[in-house]
Amino acid sequence: MSDTRAILAAAVGSLGGEARPGQEAMADAIESSLESGEHLLVQAGTGTGKSLGYLVPAMARALDKGERIVVATATLALQAQLATKDIPTALAAVEEVTGRAPKAAVLKGRTNYACLHRARGGVDPEQAALLGSEALAATARSADETTQLGAEVLALREWVEEEVERGGLADRDDAPAHTARAWGQVSIPTRECLGSSCRFFAECRVELSREAARQADIVVTNHALLAINAMHGGTALPEHDAVIIDEAHELVSRITNAATDELTPSLIDRTARRVLDWVNDDLGADFLDTADQFREALAESEVGRVDNSSAPIVYAAATVRDVARKVVSSLGSNKDDAERTQAAGAVREVFDIADRIAQLVDADVVWVSESELMGRAAHVAPLNVAGLLRNQVFAETTTILTSATLSLGGNFDAVARSVGLLPSELPWKGIDVGSPFDYRSQGIMYLARGLPRPSREGMSQEVRDQIAELVWAAGGRTLGLFASRRSAEQAAEHVRKALPGSTILCQGDAQLPELTRRFIEDPGTSLFGTLSLWQGVDVPGDTCQLVIIEKIPFPRPDDPLMQARAKAVDDAGGNGFMSVSATHAALLLAQGAGRLIRRHSDRGVVAVLDTRLSTARYGSFLRASMPDFWVTHDVDVAAEALRRLRGAP
Repeated sequence: MSDTRAILAAAVGSLGGEARPGQEAMADAIESSLESGEHLLVQAGTGTGKSLGYLVPAMARALDKGERIVVATATLALQAQLATKDIPTALAAVEEVTGRAPKAAVLKGRTNYACLHRARGGVDPEQAALLGSEALAATARSADETTQLGAEVLALREWVEEEVERGGLADRDDAPAHTARAWGQVSIPTRECLGSSCRFFAECRVELSREAARQADIVVTNHALLAINAMHGGTALPEHDAVIIDEAHELVSRITNAATDELTPSLIDRTARRVLDWVNDDLGADFLDTADQFREALAESEVGRVDNSSAPIVYAAATVRDVARKVVSSLGSNKDDAERTQAAGAVREVFDIADRIAQLVDADVVWVSESELMGRAAHVAPLNVAGLLRNQVFAETTTILTSATLSLGGNFDAVARSVGLLPSELPWKGIDVGSPFDYRSQGIMYLARGLPRPSREGMSQEVRDQIAELVWAAGGRTLGLFASRRSAEQAAEHVRKALPGSTILCQGDAQLPELTRRFIEDPGTSLFGTLSLWQGVDVPGDTCQLVIIEKIPFPRPDDPLMQARAKAVDDAGGNGFMSVSATHAALLLAQGAGRLIRRHSDRGVVAVLDTRLSTARYGSFLRASMPDFWVTHDVDVAAEALRRLRGAP
């Protein structure tokens, strides 16, 4: 048995678990990939023990070959889970088997750490001396929002100094309770960082985190920082020999988000006001005027994609860009004035975004959005991120992608294409190590056939009635997944009326963590919601015995980026609908249906009320992406199974 197998056995044993064939197959495949340099896609179903399945071979490789391996998770929360739970378990097992242990470090983006220059500036000495953060916080509980914000900021500043004294990194996750506005007072955007010219550079917590990463064998980061590293020439991460990307089904979305920019009149206006003291009056007035011009251009624009180079928003963005360039030149590089340097960084940010919009290149998609709260804004995003990933990630180092959902329509081709893995250029292999669950005996999938097809007019009465029937049969215990907030609210209202004694929680009633907690604590409760529930809720046990999927989650027809991506595939001679819309839907359907079975004892029903899954030609592709449940088209069979599960007579 190799060290990898021995370490894995020790890690699993320390948790009181038993060997899992899928986990062992995953570890073996990753060990081989790290040795051969061939890129690897690993689908590992829920319950496989995926984290240890990749951490153990990564750590064994790091010790054996002296290599550094980066692990990128989808979110900061998953990053923290690895750091506090899975990595300590794996490290202990490695040391038990080999007598040595690699070093591991967590690395996040700049704004996740407190900035000493920002935290130590602008304190009111009299306020701090007279009250202190605890007293000020107590006063603020009955005071206005501004005082409350001041209390939070003062508490954060005191915490930052405590972190410095003990040698901590001043990581936001360790900070006392605070709002985003308060954190903004002690952190700094990347563009505004003073770098080595900062008088606190020797104590900089970001630099300390980066130094810890440079000294580590295993560096745990997130998709967003991986994207920043790719976009900025490898400056965000230390040199490394391999990358393991967890929750890789989210990679394209998160890389896209990291590469997407937004420009608003208020951002331009705020940035212009920051520089008025350092530029001449005429240039300052011109910069302020561009905010009004940009606002007028947004008002003249139609909401949606901008693809005409003579569109008002393109012309206005060019004007913003040209004036911002003059402002940057006028500000110069006076590093003795921190505020001026930071303001210049903010102007450069405006310049870059305006320039992307004004250029309107084929590689970008520009669009105008509108919301009741924020008004109108212009956005620019990459048409696709496959090239970026291919050239800056896969071409640079061995890369392993893993998730419970990578095989769509029965193979890995769709996901591989989306991330830029082309067999002719970059050899790769995909393996499915299966799931420890027996889906056919643990669950039923009810596929509706007799209901009306979904329409833009909203949810039909027949669909609402069937939702109520299924919730009644399950006695609550239902996770309802809907394609829109409107549909979730309509369904919740209908079921509340149809089943007066039932408790139906709906996304928007409270914060999602609170709704999830209430759903878990009371098995008779049901939770209805939209996208964040499709992937973000893990509720094993009797609390969730029915998952209702109201509609195939295709992208919204007015989504400019998805529209542009589908059109690009069509223009290249492919099938844009299957490559973009159907792949997007398949991914979410697999994730949504996967909410039902989270452990060996789970039983239940997934009910899909969109008849297109059974009747449309693309239905077979979508069904092949979902867990292999036993299928019925009879709602009575599904309802009876749910009644038996809850012990109804």
